[in-house]
Amino acid sequence: MVVDFSEHADDFVKSKLPMKIIITDFYFGLIPRIDAMLFPLFVFLSVIFFTSKMAGRSEIIAILSSGVSFMRLLLPYWIGSIILAASLWAAYQYIVPNANRKWADFEAKYISPGGENSGTYKSNIYFRIDSNAYAGIRGYDTAYKTGNTFFLYRFSNNKLIYNLRASNFSWDSVSNKWKLQQVMERDFGAITENIRYSDSLSVSYNFKPRDLRRDDYLKDQMATPELNEFINLEKNRGSEMLSSLLVERYNRDAIPVSVIILTFIGAILSTRKVRGGSGVHLAIGVIISVFYILFSRFSIVFATKGNFTPLLASWIPNIIFGILAVYLYRKAPK
Repeated sequence: MVVDFSEHADDFVKSKLPMKIIITDFYFGLIPRIDAMLFPLFVFLSVIFFTSKMAGRSEIIAILSSGVSFMRLLLPYWIGSIILAASLWAAYQYIVPNANRKWADFEAKYISPGGENSGTYKSNIYFRIDSNAYAGIRGYDTAYKTGNTFFLYRFSNNKLIYNLRASNFSWDSVSNKWKLQQVMERDFGAITENIRYSDSLSVSYNFKPRDLRRDDYLKDQMATPELNEFINLEKNRGSEMLSSLLVERYNRDAIPVSVIILTFIGAILSTRKVRGGSGVHLAIGVIISVFYILFSRFSIVFATKGNFTPLLASWIPNIIFGILAVYLYRKAPK
């Protein structure tokens, strides 16, 4: 938070907003995002810290010597990690997306307002509506939900059968339809062509203002039911951003599971009494954390930029470290 505040201090001063608004509208949105991202590592290092303290005082040796099995010793860790994982899972489904929306709206309004690079204005948008129709937009303002130069082409058997052009368009929130202005429609027959002009036309398409916000943070701002609906629409359109959407969806289930796996690994590593105490355990924990992050980042990049399966990309760090957890459990002194 200190680093982020130092980067945005000038922007906050220029916005002339009171500190209360900055905290509630910006940092109340950013903090859940950062917490959710680092939560598994927080739990992992916490487990290592207090378990290694117990091992350093020979408490683990005393527990095992009294006849308590190693699996019974790990039972509180299982219960605690499942509760924490369930809390993180619920946060990823609803709380974190709402916080991301609050943070992104503040940034678009006060930190980077106006202009094509602000995140509110999009230009030259081209997308597929369905298997036979394609649309394009010259410019669109995501804040005001208005745009200019909308066109649509519909094909049948590789032949153009319909074309629509509108000079301006806007979203009608009352009827949940797009309102087109200065519209020209052309129907192409085998020989003839039919042209129609309209000053105003209300049309229902299968895309909404949300779908035109083609920014990198759009997927992070959707609650899971909304994200599932958006993924299905993008599948029908053959969207290029489908891989990143699927990775985001699968990560919302995979990351909470990592809390259980990392807790298990941390507990097993820290129960062994070693020379150097908790410092050695924490050092090992940091190294494992770095490798986990590397595996996670590499798999996501391969999924979004290459041909790696999004489902496997999201779960492969858990699979690898789950195998590591089983191996450490078998080798742990009991």
